[in-house]
Amino acid sequence: MSKYWNDKVKEIEPYVPGEQPKDKKYIKLNTNENPYPPSKKVIEAMKNAVNDDLNENEVFIGNGSDEILAFAFMTFFSKDKQILFPDISYTFYKVYAELFNLDYKLIKLDENFDIPLEELKKPNGGVIIPNPNAPTGKYVDIDALRNLVEANKDSVVIIDEAYIDFGGESMVKFINDYDNLLVIQTLSKSRSLAGLRVGFALGHKDLIEGLNRIKNSINSYTIDRVALAGAKEAIKDNEYFEEITKKIINTREKVSKDLEKLDFKVLESKSNFVFASHNKVSGKFIYETLKDHGVLVRYFNKERIDNFLRITIGTDEEMGVLVEKLELILSNI
Repeated sequence: MSKYWNDKVKEIEPYVPGEQPKDKKYIKLNTNENPYPPSKKVIEAMKNAVNDDLNENEVFIGNGSDEILAFAFMTFFSKDKQILFPDISYTFYKVYAELFNLDYKLIKLDENFDIPLEELKKPNGGVIIPNPNAPTGKYVDIDALRNLVEANKDSVVIIDEAYIDFGGESMVKFINDYDNLLVIQTLSKSRSLAGLRVGFALGHKDLIEGLNRIKNSINSYTIDRVALAGAKEAIKDNEYFEEITKKIINTREKVSKDLEKLDFKVLESKSNFVFASHNKVSGKFIYETLKDHGVLVRYFNKERIDNFLRITIGTDEEMGVLVEKLELILSNI
């Protein structure tokens, strides 16, 4: 701890990414990255990067969706108005709220890990939810989300759609209907471009202008020309996108059934991961034993979810190894 840190930096609990041990070769099912490579057209576009302008008045491009989230917290949320988000959700929300000295309230998920949307319709200074949620993978349908946006006309509702392409329906089509709706997506998951660090927000032009005001006060050039070219081609190559997301969805459904046969409770997922809890064996034990066997999954030592594992969907071969290792581990209990 540095003596130069201010009190807020000393107090904050930073976001902790999935571990990346180097002691041996692992099957990595703990970081929600796409197991498949990006489209060849993306690589070619990056090699031949040109000065194409992707910016429109309803689109904001950022250095990954995390940067856009930070800008959004700085732009739309005020210290004197309480913001709302789920208690079991993307932990960066709490990090940013505390970093920017914002008042926030955690809305407790119900016993089925669903978001109680009525609690998000009470007076507030802003709402943010991921859809599908992370780490649960559970999805809220668009009719319910539209009701949420309509109920919060005096504040901005941010829908974080990092995992929307794995079975959900995006709220993007409604940005012209609601001037308080901001939708944030990323190319890190379904487009296989985690290393490129490109995300985007879509919303009413006044919301986008606000984001640009913050960005241009910090760093006007967050995205380089090559990244923009790759991002553009990733969006254009819809055939490859649909092929890869379909593979992941099919693998997710298969491994969910395999886990249930092994006595796991698996929450219904519309993301590229599953959230599973064994009925007899602790999540911590399974996580540690899988790691010993060369398979990394994500374990959260937190109240209510400390028996769950978040398992990223890899290739069929990788998920086959996971199931084999689980069968071995559980057979020795």
